Amino acid sequence: MSYADRLFIKNCKEILDNGTSNEGKVIRPRWQDGAPAYSIKKFGLINRYDLSEEFPLLTLRPINWKAALREILWIWQKKSNVIAELGSKIWDQWELPDGTIGKAYGYQLGQKHIYPEGEFDQVDRVLWELRHTPSSRRMLTSLFNFQDLHEMALYPCAWSMTFNVENGKLNAILNQRSQDMLAANNWNVVQYSALVMMFAQVSGLQAGEFVHVIADAHIYDRHIEIVEDIISRPAFPAPIFRLDSEVKDFYDFTIDSFAVENYRHGEKVGLFPIAE
Repeated sequence: MSYADRLFIKNCKEILDNGTSNEGKVIRPRWQDGAPAYSIKKFGLINRYDLSEEFPLLTLRPINWKAALREILWIWQKKSNVIAELGSKIWDQWELPDGTIGKAYGYQLGQKHIYPEGEFDQVDRVLWELRHTPSSRRMLTSLFNFQDLHEMALYPCAWSMTFNVENGKLNAILNQRSQDMLAANNWNVVQYSALVMMFAQVSGLQAGEFVHVIADAHIYDRHIEIVEDIISRPAFPAPIFRLDSEVKDFYDFTIDSFAVENYRHGEKVGLFPIAE
C-alpha cells in the first residue's frame, strides 16, 4: 500500500466517523436531477508528502494522471482560461459564452506585476526567486483575487501555493478552500506534487515535501457508499514517476515529459455528476 493510499483512507475515515453533515442547510451544489448535494465534512485537514520518498499517486482506484497534468500545464504553463486550449472536457460545464472560464486560474497567474527587479507574472516571479533568491520567504502565488471573483465561472478551490527552499530541497504548501475527496483529492495531490518536481528540476533543486492544507474536506452524500467501498479495497505499492531530466526550462515541459511505471490499481468507480 502506498503512502498516498494510507493517507486517503485515514482522511476518509476521519470525515465519515467524525465529520459534520450539512443536510437540511441552505447549500449551493446540486446533483444533475436538481436534488441538493449534501456532504459530510471535516475542517482543516493537513497532509504531508515526501516527494523524495515516493510519488503520491493513489492505487485504490485509477487516477487519470495524464489528464491531471494536462490541466496543471494549462493553468501554470499556458496560464490559460480558454477551455479549447485544455484538451479535455473537465471544465466544459463552466464554459462561458466567450469560451473561457472567466478571470480564473490561469488568467490570474498570467497577470503581470511590478517588482524592484522588473515586471513578472506570478509564475515567472517564483521561478526567478528560486534561481536568484532561494532563501526568500516571499515565494507564493494566489488565485483568489477578490476584485475579479464576479468574473470567474468558479471561485478557485486550490487557491494558493507557498514555496520554500531548505537544504537544497524545494518544499511547498498548497492551500485549498474546498475539496471533493472522492473526485478531486488525489487529482490535486498528483498535480501539485508534479508541479513542485518541475519547479525543483528547472531551478537546480531536489523535490522535497509537499504539504496539502484543506479547509473544507468533504464527501458528498451520494459518494459515501463508493468511498466506503474504495477504502476497504486492497492497495498496491506506489508507482514510479519520472520527469524528463533533459528539460531545464519550465515552459519546455509537455505531457510527454512525464512517465509512470509499474502503476497497479483497483477498479474504476463511477461518479454522480454535480451540476454546481
